Amino acid sequence: MKVTSEISSNRFRRWSKEIGHAVAILILTISLSVFLGDFTFLKGSEAIYKGLFRFFRIALLLCLPLYLLLPIFGKLGKVARRENSAFLQVEEREDLEFHPLKHWLLRPFQGIGIGLLFETKLLLVLQIVTGTAATAALLIPTGRFQPGRFLIVTGITIVISLLLSTLWTLDDLGIRYFNRKSHEVRMIGKYAGTLMPILFGFYGVFGLFNQFKKTEAFIYLFQIVLILYPPFAVFSVFHNHFVHKRGESLLKRLLNKKGVFTDEEE
Repeated sequence: MKVTSEISSNRFRRWSKEIGHAVAILILTISLSVFLGDFTFLKGSEAIYKGLFRFFRIALLLCLPLYLLLPIFGKLGKVARRENSAFLQVEEREDLEFHPLKHWLLRPFQGIGIGLLFETKLLLVLQIVTGTAATAALLIPTGRFQPGRFLIVTGITIVISLLLSTLWTLDDLGIRYFNRKSHEVRMIGKYAGTLMPILFGFYGVFGLFNQFKKTEAFIYLFQIVLILYPPFAVFSVFHNHFVHKRGESLLKRLLNKKGVFTDEEE
């Protein structure tokens, strides 16, 4: 019992240390919404339960799709073999350790950035489908439950989770893509998972500024970042724990080997 209790205590301290700042930001934004009113698109006391519900909903939608990585990596391995190519693991490039700069800053803002891009592109699709002008106001929370908006945000969140978790995992496991015809070895997750969401995020921000006045756009952007940072920070930390625990199984699915397949063996 002592051993189990000590393990649970250590695990709680580790999680508290790694996501404590995200929880603090969540509590701060909820408190400001209660006292200032409409700070994060919620007013008064409703900010407490609606703010918590919004946080847990987004966090769950980001974290639960991680359990689809095993079949996704199996599919990726099959596609690579059909294309006469392969995935290699560079063991010295594997990095499963927790890094505050990466997991508290870079990765959460990658998620927020690519989310802004998806929302901007969605507006264009809505405009084409409906034949009327679609504005960013459609994606701004109103504090009321809207089934259409709920389904849109749910779909966007799941897609972002699958995309980023796949790229991050390839990067963390030191995976490289090997083309057997050209004998080229390419990095996949490092730059695609870091630069792409940031660049796309700037594109999404510009789209937001095109829809609103500068002052309104800055305010909306600030509020959106405060809303999305806590769940994306939790997602980044949870992803690190997930890959640390299931990295071996993911490698077996991707490389189609009973053991770990490295670049030296190739």
